[in-house]
Amino acid sequence: MSSGSLFSRRRLLAGGAAFTAVVALSACGAKTDDAAGSSDGAAQADVSGDTVKVGLLNSLSGTMAISEVTVRDSLKLAIEEINASGGVLGKQIRPISEDGASDWPTFAEKAQKLIREDRVAATFGCWTSASRKAVKPVFEKNRSLLFYPVQYEGLEQSPYIFYTGATTNQQIVPALDYLKDQGKKRVYLVGSDYVFPRTANKIIKAYAEANGMTVLGEDYAPLGSTEFSTIANKVKASKADAVFNTLNGDSNVAFFKEYKSAGLTAEAMPVVSVSIAEEEVKSIGSQYLAGQLTAWNYYQTTAGAANEKFVTAYKAKYGQDKPTSDPMEAAYTSVYLWKAMVEKAGSFDPEKVKTAADGITFEAPEGEVTVDGATQHIAKTARIGEIGTDGLIKEVWNSGGPIEPDPYLKGYPWASGLS
Repeated sequence: MSSGSLFSRRRLLAGGAAFTAVVALSACGAKTDDAAGSSDGAAQADVSGDTVKVGLLNSLSGTMAISEVTVRDSLKLAIEEINASGGVLGKQIRPISEDGASDWPTFAEKAQKLIREDRVAATFGCWTSASRKAVKPVFEKNRSLLFYPVQYEGLEQSPYIFYTGATTNQQIVPALDYLKDQGKKRVYLVGSDYVFPRTANKIIKAYAEANGMTVLGEDYAPLGSTEFSTIANKVKASKADAVFNTLNGDSNVAFFKEYKSAGLTAEAMPVVSVSIAEEEVKSIGSQYLAGQLTAWNYYQTTAGAANEKFVTAYKAKYGQDKPTSDPMEAAYTSVYLWKAMVEKAGSFDPEKVKTAADGITFEAPEGEVTVDGATQHIAKTARIGEIGTDGLIKEVWNSGGPIEPDPYLKGYPWASGLS
């Protein structure tokens, strides 16, 4: 059996394990309905005292910890700020933090625990699409809310998930538009081997075909892989104009070191990354990344009073050398959006919160964001940035204002066969 076949088999087994865990845990949860749920199976948050619990579900260990620990920290910062200003509906927020451990069945297990045992009013977290896909049926079965803070591949909508990171038309499509405008029409695709990169690259190939671009190659590595010499050499041999990078986690460290070792430079063949933010730049090293491009909706350098406040508060709490990043900002913003929804609804009940969500706005560090109640996504401004030698990312282009979310790309004729 080839290593690729073995990995595919492992992915299938992991997916099956996640599904089994969800089913088993749901069955266990049914036994606690009298204490923590209603007769129709919906979970009931414990709001009887002077506190309200929320779940923080992030990878604090494993390959994704490089990205997710700081997301958890920014969630805690938002909660502390809200508590200091009086809480939500007169109640102090009490966070319950769980470690998804970069393992999708574990995410499903911890989600069930937070909902049924801890009886949280909402949960904030997940990073990879694999973790989100694993917990999605748990939140839907229990009718409990998840606020998901990371850009993703789109083509999804759930009545119990609010997506506060970018969907495809707010990140990937603007990044492709930017490359095309820069004359970079021959691209090579590199990604981790799971749902987000594969779906994103399916979208990229459809865009390329409709926009006079050519995809010269497409390679995937197991999540957490540290072997990239073969891929780097294939990229070099392709003579591409640019690379579109959907690697996640600490695989990026190995990839960019191999990229430089192969003699590839940002000037000759720039890499556009959609999962490398300031925290990852610090871990990888700016000597490997200077001049490379990123596509996000927020950078630590984004102008505005709300961002100055956020950056100052985050550094005061966690250290002056700690950068802020897009997923951290989207997570921080998600807590404030939930607070506004709850206060508009006058209730912590998920159904009432969802009804109240449409049109909620918040002056976020990234700029004003608005909740679209129909999709439960957020209107966001797209930004392309260049990584500097100082480890910060400077904006080189933006969309001029918030882009309305279009998770199924209904506004793009070339995407008609994707969903």
